[in-house]
Amino acid sequence: MTYESVTGLRAEQQGPVLCLTFDRADRRNAVNDTMLDAMVGHLAAAGTDESVRVIRIDAEGPDFCAGSDLIANNARSDRKPRVGSIQRRLPHKANRLIPLLLETQVPVVAVVRGWAAGLGFHIAMASDFCIAAEEARFWEPFMARGFTPDSGAAWLLPRLVGMVRTRRLLMLGEELSGTMAAEWEIIHGAHPDAELDAAATELVDRLAAAPTVAFGLTKWLLHSGNGLDLDRHLQNEAMALELSSRSEDFKEGLAAFRDKRDAKFQGR
Repeated sequence: MTYESVTGLRAEQQGPVLCLTFDRADRRNAVNDTMLDAMVGHLAAAGTDESVRVIRIDAEGPDFCAGSDLIANNARSDRKPRVGSIQRRLPHKANRLIPLLLETQVPVVAVVRGWAAGLGFHIAMASDFCIAAEEARFWEPFMARGFTPDSGAAWLLPRLVGMVRTRRLLMLGEELSGTMAAEWEIIHGAHPDAELDAAATELVDRLAAAPTVAFGLTKWLLHSGNGLDLDRHLQNEAMALELSSRSEDFKEGLAAFRDKRDAKFQGR
């Protein structure tokens, strides 16, 4: 499977790792429709591509992502759009991207420097793992711009930090450093800038060597379990266990345990 780059988003598969890199530094990597469409397509394809075992999302330049490019996305026509244009458009854009990040059965790692605002913040939250520079800045810009949150902000944040802190971020527009975001457990770790790349590579390599089938099913259980009663969740656990126990990685894990050695998983 081929992952094509587009203007503003580089895509490259390096062995088992699909690297998606925001490459629009002059706009602080604000995401336009071309970038969104490509990212959605790559995530959907990687979810069924058995050669991909990890997705890494990072950025060129000093900032991760300044959110959606409102100027570009609202300059497509000189005519005023029909009523309901936002409601019709979002299901195919940002509102498709965030569920894909949450649901794809491939681990996703976001690596953040500089600003992660709006959609950039939400991409970081929706990734399975996000590590950031200590001086990174996470911000919800909505109240400062006079409109309401989008791309899952009011769904993601309460599940991570509770309602009190969510109000501070969404309604008061408080900014978080990478260090504070890690302390609030919004992200998985903050590192000095000089150490961030090494930490990201170590984490990505670890996930690339993990039992991919079991990881994906565990991710599904964690995400789907939020809206289920215990009985239904236990049924899902039984199905996931049935599937994972038939994988080659399960057999390798048992053999490694028996032989008292580290397992060498192939992601199958």
